[in-house]
Amino acid sequence: MHTNPVSPLLQLQGLQIAYGGIQAVKGIDLELFKGELVCLIGANGAGKTTTLNAIAGVLPLAGGEIRYNGDRINAVPAHKRLRQGIALVPEGRGIFTRLTVEENLRMGAYTRTDKDGIEADLEKVYTMLPRVKERLPQVAGTLSGGEQQMVAIGRALLSRPRLLLLDEPSMGLAPLVVEKIFEVVQSVAKEGVTILLVEQNANLALEFAQRGYVMESGKVTLTGSGESLLADPKVRAAYLGEAA
Repeated sequence: MHTNPVSPLLQLQGLQIAYGGIQAVKGIDLELFKGELVCLIGANGAGKTTTLNAIAGVLPLAGGEIRYNGDRINAVPAHKRLRQGIALVPEGRGIFTRLTVEENLRMGAYTRTDKDGIEADLEKVYTMLPRVKERLPQVAGTLSGGEQQMVAIGRALLSRPRLLLLDEPSMGLAPLVVEKIFEVVQSVAKEGVTILLVEQNANLALEFAQRGYVMESGKVTLTGSGESLLADPKVRAAYLGEAA
């Protein structure tokens, strides 16, 4: 759990994001403490992916602010946020399909110059993701969806993130593969990486997360521990397919 309740690693204050004239995110507050695994759940179009993209620096803000490690980073470009330890695994994985698995992983370390550290981190990824190690010379586009997701996570880990943003890691994957992906996410969290997870499978996300935020139509409507949200009748009815 968080070590210092006074200073969150990530803090969103009144965050607003607009596409054209449409406001996709309408002034949300959210915080993550070091070492936490927190999930963001909600229906499609609630603004979850938009929020992650804004944190990563991929989308500009229409209002509010993002503080990371105590500093306001609204104007910091995406590549500098990556150097500061914010890594995004986008929805749809976003791997380089024509490169090999090994080349994809090494792309994750492109901001780094510590060769020995990179090799050590590659070995860590191979231990955590043995399936990926077996596929190193293979062209990434020929992998299964689950294997591609593992490569995408491995690539993000090569940037040595302090904050990992995971967007729909289980999307389109078979239940057994989803289980494996979540085991990996848990291993990453145990290494001390802070994780903000956007996930359609609300049941699974809330089981794994220490805390959760529920988003509806660009606003946070509910927040609490994973356990309390799992037990909440409104959450169960809206996202877990149960009658209220």
